[in-house]
Amino acid sequence: MTGSDRREVTQGWRPTRLRLREAYLAAAVPVIACLVGLCGLTAWVGTGAAGTPPRVAVDDGRVFLPYAGKENTAAFFRISNLGGAEDQLTSVTSPAVEQAMLSRHQSTGTGGDSMNMTGPVDIPAGGTVDMSPFGVDVMVKVKDRWEAGQVVPFVLHFRHHEPVETIAIVVRPGS
Repeated sequence: MTGSDRREVTQGWRPTRLRLREAYLAAAVPVIACLVGLCGLTAWVGTGAAGTPPRVAVDDGRVFLPYAGKENTAAFFRISNLGGAEDQLTSVTSPAVEQAMLSRHQSTGTGGDSMNMTGPVDIPAGGTVDMSPFGVDVMVKVKDRWEAGQVVPFVLHFRHHEPVETIAIVVRPGS
């Protein structure tokens, strides 16, 4: 190709209306798609549905009064997650007990039941976990003698939320 051939080719190309329109459309499609996506994400965040962090509240703490000279008993709490992300209860501590462990009551289906130590307890976003003698609870080994109505301090530790200090009232089983 000589210099004059090249000049003919470059001089022969001219943007036409059709070519300009196709170029604008090719550029406009990804731009419009990005704008629609950005508007959708902005609306999602604006409504608060974009996974707000867990906001954990603990109440209704109670612990069974040990009976018959036993030093082991169970504590129960209502744990509410008011946030938009799930969390996990990882452990429970208390200065008033020697040991505290998460446990789960399980029915064997043959009329007998068992209690097993369990790992972290899931606290769903916007949900509540009600601990009970028939589900998840906190098994505790008592240091000193307790009386019904006594207040026992506990600290619940979570995977994402900061620890929550709470109390449990000592109650008689079945009350």
